Amino acid sequence: MSAQTCFRDFEQDALPHLNSAYNLARWLTGNDQDADDIVQEAYLRALRFYHGFRGRDARPWLLKIVRNTYYTWSRQNPTGRFTDFDEDSAISDRDLANSSLANPEEVLMRKSGSLLLRRALQALPSRSREILVLRELEEMPYNEISAVVGVPIGTVMSTLSRARARLRQSVTDLTNAATSPEAESDEAPGASCSDAPCALSRSELPVRAK
Repeated sequence: MSAQTCFRDFEQDALPHLNSAYNLARWLTGNDQDADDIVQEAYLRALRFYHGFRGRDARPWLLKIVRNTYYTWSRQNPTGRFTDFDEDSAISDRDLANSSLANPEEVLMRKSGSLLLRRALQALPSRSREILVLRELEEMPYNEISAVVGVPIGTVMSTLSRARARLRQSVTDLTNAATSPEAESDEAPGASCSDAPCALSRSELPVRAK
């Protein structure tokens, strides 16, 4: 196979999954800039080793490379730099608090832009977070998640169950804090976070994309 043919085949196999790769990297890193860097490095690695790819669906293979690239990056950048990335489809924290959906993972599947939900996800261990994102956002089957994360299917299922429970509790706690009387007082005319204790600082309140 010529280098040109290999590159063309790689583009056909890999580029359709670019959004999935970016989504995983963004939820793992917590910000857009690092996610861009990780995806770029992951795709360079994938191209370098593409000659050894023998599967039909490149998505699990690519996401495993993205995941491994993230963990290499995280060892080199232990503090990270979590920021509240913007999304045009973002819903507000008040929308989440008033949601009639049964659980936060349903919110995650429908609208992943809530600030509270993002913070709740970031509070999860990396393993729990990545499995939850792969299942709920990417809708990957358990066997593919197992291949990406490198653990047995049973471990995927048990980790997912615990991650859902922890996410649900974290979203509930953050929602209660955001809608508490102390937090509401921050909205009063002339009030500020220095006037009364606030559950969330002003910098943490949602900002709608313009």
